[in-house]
Amino acid sequence: MALLRGLRSGLDLLYLIAGVLAAMCLVGILGLIVVQMLARWTGEVFPGAPDYAGYAMAAASFLAFANALNRGSHIRVSILLNAVPDGLRRWIEVWCFGIGTAVMWYFVWYAYRFVYWSWKFNDISQGQDRTPLWIPQSAMLLGAVILAIALTDHLIHVIFKGDHRITRDLADQSHGE
Repeated sequence: MALLRGLRSGLDLLYLIAGVLAAMCLVGILGLIVVQMLARWTGEVFPGAPDYAGYAMAAASFLAFANALNRGSHIRVSILLNAVPDGLRRWIEVWCFGIGTAVMWYFVWYAYRFVYWSWKFNDISQGQDRTPLWIPQSAMLLGAVILAIALTDHLIHVIFKGDHRITRDLADQSHGE
């Protein structure tokens, strides 16, 4: 049991760290925008700033997916789940998490191959920054792996416990409606 509690704590920490890294990428985008504005005001040029902002946006998106999933921030159409009995709901959730998990691991496999070939051929960006593309692609791959782990985690939890671990903060949700 202690091993499972440690694994649970480790996974929750992984999802939290990914969310913090995503937030740091967003702060990095803000910093890039401010530096680019300052460069324009002083007549200087900051080559590659839009490219770096795009890389940071892709990294922020993929790194935030697992944390957002656990906090109930993904859009889930639960009208059907609320209308069916608990036993049937469990099987529908197993099916949904199973499909999501399979699709995400499939994506991870091809994203890994994409990063590998970019590294092998020394593929660089088309912009002025000439960044090796495997670097920003690796951040996307890391986020995809963490999301695949999170979906696998929820699938296993639904299979053995009967429910998922997605928490919903109704106070946060009420502000968006």
